[in-house]
Amino acid sequence: MPKMTAEEVALFLSEPRHLLRLGTVDADLMPSVVPIWFLHRDNRLWFTPRAKSAWLGHLRQNTKVCCTIDESDGSLRKVVARGEAELVHDLGDDDSWRDIYRDITMRYVPEHFGDAYLTDTREEPRALFALDLTAAKVATWRMPTAPGEDQLAVWAPKYYHDNRKNEAQTSKGSGTLSA
Repeated sequence: MPKMTAEEVALFLSEPRHLLRLGTVDADLMPSVVPIWFLHRDNRLWFTPRAKSAWLGHLRQNTKVCCTIDESDGSLRKVVARGEAELVHDLGDDDSWRDIYRDITMRYVPEHFGDAYLTDTREEPRALFALDLTAAKVATWRMPTAPGEDQLAVWAPKYYHDNRKNEAQTSKGSGTLSA
């Protein structure tokens, strides 16, 4: 299965309406996955929990996360990033980053609704987290849909028992996003 280039990843993550599925663990080390809105900017994934969200508590106890952004049609592009989320702004500091929250919101809803939503929820405190993709372990893949690609190369060679190699995959590197 082909990996995505850094340019393909940046384009994919900038497209509106893809959800980020954020994986965290609770105090009992039980996994939790929540679909959330996000913004890709400055090679970071920006996301914001509300004050009463369970996953804010999870992040306060353990900043290790797994983020998955994918699509269900087309090339079935996928980005999975594992790393340490950074608390950029804690609850109560919302005024200093409202522009970022507005940018996140407008990726998902029409502007007239987004402005009404932002006004209605202005007094609800949020925190702002970011996952730096240059420090995270990032894997990407997509279906082989480009001209000349082997249409049957839908599995990575490591999953086969016959030790097959796919020249296109071995020549493109590990799939880790470095820029």
